[in-house]
Amino acid sequence: MSISPWSTDGWTPLANSPIEPQFFDSFDGERLAWREVGGGRALVLIHGFFSDAYTNWIRYGHAATIAAAGFRVIMPDLRAHGSSATPHDAMAYPPDVLMRDGFALIEHLALNDYDLGGYSLGARTTMRMLANGARPRRAVLSGMGLTGITETEGRSGHFRNILTNLGTFRQGSPEWLAEAFLKTTKGDPVALLHILDTFVNTSEEQVRQVPTPVLVLQGRDDGDNGSASALADALPHATYLEIPGNHMSAVTRPELGEAIAAFLAA
Repeated sequence: MSISPWSTDGWTPLANSPIEPQFFDSFDGERLAWREVGGGRALVLIHGFFSDAYTNWIRYGHAATIAAAGFRVIMPDLRAHGSSATPHDAMAYPPDVLMRDGFALIEHLALNDYDLGGYSLGARTTMRMLANGARPRRAVLSGMGLTGITETEGRSGHFRNILTNLGTFRQGSPEWLAEAFLKTTKGDPVALLHILDTFVNTSEEQVRQVPTPVLVLQGRDDGDNGSASALADALPHATYLEIPGNHMSAVTRPELGEAIAAFLAA
């Protein structure tokens, strides 16, 4: 029997309580997972590469913070991550598959009026959805810069090097740290390599056409995906905000969830 993710007052979420996954079949029949907490306006919140919903949003209390502000926080595990399917067949990874999975979840949950956001790969997936017709009330792009959206090959090469040379990196190097993180989330290297083949660039012109109000949220020492301020400048209706931390540590900071909650509740 699972523990309730809510305290005895029936409203305040408990950050570290288990939240059991729910499942749906995506557009191609692959079984994907999502977790949710809270009640009120729907927010679909997408995690980053090598991560999962628990690690990105639940473990450090962000989902609890946002839910306490009056939101139903819906957190999918991306294909090849977490509790979702991790097929090894390359045919299960067509271009833009994560975007298509996002649309499939929104359709499955019959969401018509919702907010949307993500961190790192989750932000890139959010941008792909925005560029292809998603019209949330507001959106959040965190841990993402402009080149991480317009030139995905750079980060793809970085992660491809890690996944094809596991166990060879100097201790303390960025590659070694990424591999250590992969071990904590029990990621499947074969499935994750296939994810790299699904990335599609979004042109700067497409970015400039996004009509949605967007919060661009970045750790002030995070340059992994390019300039977040340049991304905010390219978006026609963006708010730019920095919080403490780099690409890895910003996720652990309470300011991340607090900033998302404040922007969406404004």
